[in-house]
Amino acid sequence: MSRPDGEFTPVPAHQLAILRNMQLPIFPAAEIEQMQPAELIIDGIIGYSLNDAPRGDAASLIRWANRQNVPILALDTPSGVDTTTGTAFDPSIHATATMTLALPKMGLRAAGVEAQVGELYLADISVPPALYASPKLALQIEPIFAASDIVRLR
Repeated sequence: MSRPDGEFTPVPAHQLAILRNMQLPIFPAAEIEQMQPAELIIDGIIGYSLNDAPRGDAASLIRWANRQNVPILALDTPSGVDTTTGTAFDPSIHATATMTLALPKMGLRAAGVEAQVGELYLADISVPPALYASPKLALQIEPIFAASDIVRLR
């Protein structure tokens, strides 16, 4: 974990509670080296709101993940990558694959972030089509997920 329990906002705190109910081992960042070797790392350290280089425990976890010789799946965006600009900060996750959600993020297709993003997939999270067409968004979206809930973009 990149922060103490009490510092999570409601959504991550809820997800942490789900993991605890599943009785999965959860380690603070300072104890990550004691963890048994992983077969897959799922990156969700930092989400799409990143606007500066990761630091502290988040940076330590990113560096640790990149040192492991296992595949890394980034959820929505690789930690350390700005989804709007495509800036890859130091450190940033070097994902084997990234599964972004709902709509593609422009920064994940920017030149120079291929090593961070890896293979790029788009996953359906059941956003109602009417939302995309709402006056505030006014997006013309084709039925992206007509054939599958997951679409490979790159």
